[in-house]
Amino acid sequence: MAEEGGWRAASEVKPDLVDNREIITTHSFDLDADPAQIVWAKRELTVDERKGALRGRANAEFQQVVDGELRKQMDDDPASVYDPDVVATAQAALNTKLTAIDGATTHEDVDVIS
Repeated sequence: MAEEGGWRAASEVKPDLVDNREIITTHSFDLDADPAQIVWAKRELTVDERKGALRGRANAEFQQVVDGELRKQMDDDPASVYDPDVVATAQAALNTKLTAIDGATTHEDVDVIS
């Protein structure tokens, strides 16, 4: 084991993940290995966790539209004005997306929405 000033060489061991189905969580150390290993664990994401992420993304996209329209109203350009139809269209799209998200019950359902 190579040590220098109390430090040791180490390598990370990350698990293979199934995209959108698993995440890396905690880690442990294997100090018997040379170099030492930082071993990461993984866990499955629940359908509800994935749905929550989709809801958050959909709400953020809607908020961007609203913020963009508000900036138009607040800037110094008289030709730039808030367009309520743009916000209404974004609201309808948000409602459609949230309804689809709420209806998802399996990972496959969530995959279709993503």
